[in-house]
Amino acid sequence: MDKERFRTVRQVANLRQGRNDWYRIENKTAGEPATVYIYDEIGWFGVTAADFVKDLQAVTADTIDLHLNTPGGDAFEGIAIYNSLKQHKATVNVLIDGLAASAGSFIAQAGDTISIARNAQMMIHEASGLVIGNASDMADMAALLDKMSNNVADIYAQRAGGTVTSWRDAMRAETYYSSSEAVAAGLADDVTGETDTTNNWDLSIYAHAGREQTPPPPTPARDMAPVMPINVAEFRAIFEKEAAGR
Repeated sequence: MDKERFRTVRQVANLRQGRNDWYRIENKTAGEPATVYIYDEIGWFGVTAADFVKDLQAVTADTIDLHLNTPGGDAFEGIAIYNSLKQHKATVNVLIDGLAASAGSFIAQAGDTISIARNAQMMIHEASGLVIGNASDMADMAALLDKMSNNVADIYAQRAGGTVTSWRDAMRAETYYSSSEAVAAGLADDVTGETDTTNNWDLSIYAHAGREQTPPPPTPARDMAPVMPINVAEFRAIFEKEAAGR
C-alpha cells in the first residue's frame, strides 16, 4: 500500500477493518452528566454518523460533557454530528482536550459552552475533495465544495459573530488557533487548566502541521474584512474553455 496516496492522519499500519472506537459515549446514572469522547478521526475507517446519532439518542442525561481530541474527517459526517448535538435536549458542554481541527472545530460549536485546554489547539480550513471527470464534473465539485465551506463558515459566524465571507477568508488560509486565540476569535468561551492529552496526529495531509508552523490568526476573526466568494460560473467557463481547446 502506498502511504503517500492514503490521505489520512492515521499511520497506515494502524488502519483496520470494522473499527468502531473513534468515539465513546458513557450514559451515567440519573442526575450525572453523560460523557462523550470523540478522540479520533471523524467518520473515516470507523462507524458512520448515523451510528453516532443512534447512540446519542439513547442518552437521557440532562447534561453532556463532550471531550474532543480529533484531527477532523468527513465534512458531511461532521455536519450530521453537529446537528445531532444541537438538537439534543441536554445541555452540551464541550471540552477541547488536545486538538479540534477541521470537522472537529465546527462540531465543537454545538456546545452550549466551549472550553479549551491551555495547551490545546483549533484549526479551520476549506472543504476539500477529489473528482475524476470532465470540465462540468470539475465545476460541479467546485460548486459543492463552495456550498459546504459556506455552510461551515455559517456555523462559525453563528457562534462567534462576523460574516460567512470573513470566516471563509480564515478557512482559506487554513488557520490554527492556540487556546487564547480561539477565545479571542469567539470559537471558545474560556481556557481551562493544562491536560495530559498531546497532539500526536500526523497532520501532513494539511497545508500546515500545527499552530507552531503558521502565522498568527486574525484577532478577532469577526473583524476581518469580507472577501469575494468563488464565482462558480466563471470557474466552470474556464474549465470548459480549456477542455474545448484540447
